[in-house]
Amino acid sequence: MSPGGVDLDAAAPGTGVLARLDRGLGWLVEVPAALLVLADIVVLLAGVVSRYLLHNPLLWSDELASILFLWLAMLGSVVALRRGEHMRMTALVSSAGPQRRALLEAVATMACLAFLMMVVVPAWEYAAEERAITTPALELSNLWRAAALPVGIVLMAVFAVLRLLRAGPSARLLQAVLIVAALVLGFWLAAPLFATLGRLNLLVFFVGVAGGCVFAGIPIAFAFGLATFGYLALTTQTPMLALVGRMDEGMSHLILLAVPLFVFLGLLIEMTAMARAMINFLASLLGHVKGGLSYVLIGAMYLVSGISGSKAADMAAIAPALFPEMKARGAKPGDLVALLAATGAQTETVPPSLVLITIGSVTGISIAALFTGGLLPAVVLGVMLCAVVWRRYRHEDLSHVQRAPRTEVLKLFVIALPALALPFVIRAAVVQGVATATEVSTLGIAYSVLAGLLVYRQFDWRRVGPMLVETASLSGAILLIIGCATAMAWGLTQSGFSRLLAQTMASMPGGAPVFMAVSILAFTVLGSVLEGIPAIVLFGPLLFPIARALGIHEVHYAMVVILSMGLGLFAPPLGVGYYAACAIGRVNPDEGIRPIVGYLAALLVGTVIVAYVPWISIGFL
Repeated sequence: MSPGGVDLDAAAPGTGVLARLDRGLGWLVEVPAALLVLADIVVLLAGVVSRYLLHNPLLWSDELASILFLWLAMLGSVVALRRGEHMRMTALVSSAGPQRRALLEAVATMACLAFLMMVVVPAWEYAAEERAITTPALELSNLWRAAALPVGIVLMAVFAVLRLLRAGPSARLLQAVLIVAALVLGFWLAAPLFATLGRLNLLVFFVGVAGGCVFAGIPIAFAFGLATFGYLALTTQTPMLALVGRMDEGMSHLILLAVPLFVFLGLLIEMTAMARAMINFLASLLGHVKGGLSYVLIGAMYLVSGISGSKAADMAAIAPALFPEMKARGAKPGDLVALLAATGAQTETVPPSLVLITIGSVTGISIAALFTGGLLPAVVLGVMLCAVVWRRYRHEDLSHVQRAPRTEVLKLFVIALPALALPFVIRAAVVQGVATATEVSTLGIAYSVLAGLLVYRQFDWRRVGPMLVETASLSGAILLIIGCATAMAWGLTQSGFSRLLAQTMASMPGGAPVFMAVSILAFTVLGSVLEGIPAIVLFGPLLFPIARALGIHEVHYAMVVILSMGLGLFAPPLGVGYYAACAIGRVNPDEGIRPIVGYLAALLVGTVIVAYVPWISIGFL
């Protein structure tokens, strides 16, 4: 994850006052953001306890959690912008000289400010319209929830202005303002030209503008937002209020509440020494094997995948436990985040996956059949990833590592047992119906607190506050990307692109093999632009009947579609999942691009094998 600005200690005169103002306002945002994380944990845990132990469900718990969640997402985005923790590509920026780099940083911040200024009025209008809606359980005006959008946008704009004022000489600030203003004016004046381009506008905005912004170092969420805003404003008559509504929709899925909760759980596992206990045991077991902990990462993602319903949450539960020891053993951060992203794509079909449930709901396929069919394809892709790990680490020097004696392994296993049991406790809670996929992370948090206090006797209360703020910041960065990506997906839908794609694929010659090959290519591309669920909702009802008519088993086709989308979702430069992995791993996205190529190739080969051998998906139905 790349920092979002230049060295502020070297800023222009007046920095002292601006720095104090930034710290003061930052504290006023960070404290509520941290309290919101804590409040969501308490509300959801109370709902589980009341429903399962007291047999008296709290009808308002999910509703209150949803209200708090949008505020958490927006205030977390504010904290991330202030700290420069929004995900971005800096390959071109980093290669520039110091003066040009500083200018590009200022332009990136100014572009963020421009987007915020363009959507702030629609955000207020959207919140005002939501005032007429009343929540069913709490009977509160929906304004209490929707107001988070304009408030968060205004606060991000304030911190963007402070960053610009502190970033250097006024001449550089003026240059940045003129560059961004000239680009905005140029696109606005070109509106009559865009009206004649038809569907070519999709390439101009969703490829040209989005890709250009990404490579220019503008944070990913704002790059997606600028592309979507430009397309809707300059080529359609759509009110911008609709864009804000789609952002709200993208960030408001209650299942995404698992993201901050699992992020906090990952930090908690590390703080309570549970992570160290697990790593010590796994290292004693596989530490003498070349690339041993990479195999552990692949297996661990398979175990926890699907528990939360969110790939970002799954990665957040694993990375903090494994990355520190893997780095200590010499693994490069770029390779670690590349493998983490690849395992996210690998395990998309592992139940109980929200994508599987979504496919079942929009296509009528048996969800039980999808759950059964999804286990083996992920194993095939995992084997392919293990082959790449073996090749990369086959010359690793482990002469300094001695194989642990069996007694030592057994001792470390006993110590690590409470920690190792956590994934199984979480999965059992979901399977047995104790908690939903959203709530289950709170059980993991409660379990980890008790294990830290009573078993490992390590719990630093002073670290809880900073951990909550860090959780809010990281979650806000991820959720804002998802919100802007959802708006982009909606823009593509409104363009008629989805129906055109379905008609084109249905008319292609070659029968089932060609249709399957084109599906892999199409959903890989779509997965790099859309989140899995929006893509399934858009294209599932259109393409699954075509596959069925061509004699392709619907469960088999579902597995190929999911794996292809996962491949695109975690592939740079546009894959949202890749940047989520970089944010969770605290790694600059530039470092993972080269290492991930081999893993993506392995995933592609595995997907082709699954497509070519239907038995892998339907053999146990």
